[in-house]
Amino acid sequence: MARRRSIQVVRATPRREDSADAMRRLQGEQALQSLRRLIGLEQVKRTVDELLAFQRVTARKQAAGIRTHAQTLHMVFRGNPGTGKTTVARHLGKILHGVGILQRGHLVEVERADLVGEYIGHTAQKTRAALRRALGGVLFVDEAYALSRGGERDFGREAIDTLVKSIEDRRAELIVVLAGYPREMDRFIASNPGLSSRLPILLDFPDYGADELLLIAEELLAEQDCHLEDGARERLRSLFEEAERRGGVLSGNARLSRNIVELTLRRQALRLDAQRSWRRAELTAIAAADLPELEAVLPHVRRDAAWHMPEDSVFA
Repeated sequence: MARRRSIQVVRATPRREDSADAMRRLQGEQALQSLRRLIGLEQVKRTVDELLAFQRVTARKQAAGIRTHAQTLHMVFRGNPGTGKTTVARHLGKILHGVGILQRGHLVEVERADLVGEYIGHTAQKTRAALRRALGGVLFVDEAYALSRGGERDFGREAIDTLVKSIEDRRAELIVVLAGYPREMDRFIASNPGLSSRLPILLDFPDYGADELLLIAEELLAEQDCHLEDGARERLRSLFEEAERRGGVLSGNARLSRNIVELTLRRQALRLDAQRSWRRAELTAIAAADLPELEAVLPHVRRDAAWHMPEDSVFA
């Protein structure tokens, strides 16, 4: 009698590299979708699309034996507070990691105090340490113009020189983003010729208008399953229009939306708690009475004068 052969089925397990690549691509795609959902920022989104298209076409050229060169991706972000500069930098790192341009895609955020030391040589050490932490990702220098504020004897100049050298030497290993107010960044870049040629991508982050701030507020509320009643929506739009009239572009941008939403939710909670109203429809609805006066979120604003943001504002 013939002996039956047992057949052993061996299931192929994906290689760890394949799983890691799939996760990297997935996280990059999620970051790209998050970027595209941001209100406004059309120039930023178009530039990211250009970078991704260039990466795909470059891969095709290389596969066809066509010679290519890597591009320099260091950037300057110009915009007032609350316009999304840090958020975009964080998404950008993950997006570029997802397509293999960056090894890690993480964000290292620094400012003057993180780079400038207290004695000769200390600044170069601190700046190089920040650059090392950012290898494979994005080094985001916020209010970069502050590095040149101290005059000729200030150690900020040493930080600038160290950045300039590393931007050139390690351009394939990380992306450096210098960010800050538009006018200050223009003066800063103009006063440092070595920077302008090494940071070829300039992205502007426009201030939000009343309609855009309203959309941002509604998104923030939707994230907590809340919505504005009709009267509340019109009142909130009027609130943003009033902020625009009084403060011009210096009203905190998206941070103003966030602060208004947070205070509104606290006022809603106070109202519901007093009424002992716990039905779902009431818990999720924002009434016009829940919205604050503008002075409650912008205490610097006076009714009889235009307001300008001081440099040490809580919205900066």
